[in-house]
Amino acid sequence: MSFQHAPITKGLMMACALTSFVVAIFDVKYYFHLQLDPHLSRHHQYWRLLTHHLVYSNSSELFVWELLLYNIGISIERQFGSTKYGSFVLITTLVSTVLEFLSLLAFHQLGFNYIPAGATTLAFSLLYQYSRLVPVIYQFRVFGVTLSNKIFFYVLAFQLAISQSWSTAVVAAIGTLTGALYRSDIANLKSYRLPPWLIRLSSRFLLPLLGDMRAPHRTNRALPDETIVPTPPPAEEEVVTTARPAAPPPAATEASATAGSGSVVREWVNELTGRGERASAGLRVPSDAEVTQLTNMFPDVDMAAVVGALQRSPNIEGAVETLLSSS
Repeated sequence: MSFQHAPITKGLMMACALTSFVVAIFDVKYYFHLQLDPHLSRHHQYWRLLTHHLVYSNSSELFVWELLLYNIGISIERQFGSTKYGSFVLITTLVSTVLEFLSLLAFHQLGFNYIPAGATTLAFSLLYQYSRLVPVIYQFRVFGVTLSNKIFFYVLAFQLAISQSWSTAVVAAIGTLTGALYRSDIANLKSYRLPPWLIRLSSRFLLPLLGDMRAPHRTNRALPDETIVPTPPPAEEEVVTTARPAAPPPAATEASATAGSGSVVREWVNELTGRGERASAGLRVPSDAEVTQLTNMFPDVDMAAVVGALQRSPNIEGAVETLLSSS
């Protein structure tokens, strides 16, 4: 998966990671969480209502949030379009901020006084849209329970929801509620769009900072495999000797004489068919057994016709058919 057609998701991931690293380096994390008492009630630090969405206080929460945004935010932005997606991020952030403030006021007497830093509400708002808009790709069974490919993202979200006891669980519930309010369009939240001047400024100054977002090019050419040329075996060295060749035994002399006397017909067939020349040219050369067998089968046919039929046929059966059709 690439960031193609998802520049806002890439910008959010880069911005949150950068701000979290900077805050950790300068050791100013204590400025970015939110408490009703003393931050809002006594010190009137209302700017914390917005700034606590920008930074994560520990690397594990940041890592899980980045994984969620990469796997969920890209799909939602491609379905919404960047303009509607940017409007969704802004609206859900404002609505979740109001809901967090009301939750602190309502449940302060029950001990709910702390909201951790991080854009957790945005992640769960996106998760709600993902569960409603993106279809299931595949399903599988574990111990008889049918699960889908979405279970992996739900497990990541559950880890983020319980990372800081029930404080993050309340924030996750607020984010899910915000996503449901946007989806139901009770307050006509879907119709809001970012102003055109802000879109132009962002495209001109912020978009070049994100870098290239095109998908990697995958070639569709079928390249041939490399031809492996076998290494020829090393040539055997010729043994030079000065010994005289041994005389052949009498039995071998008699056998060669018998073969010489019986090779008159073979030499005549070789001269007639041009076996030596045709063998070197790569043509079919009939054997002596084939010539003898066809001569016995067709005693009235001339020897040259028999040899020619064998030369023109791939086997002896084809030669028999050729002679039968010609006769």
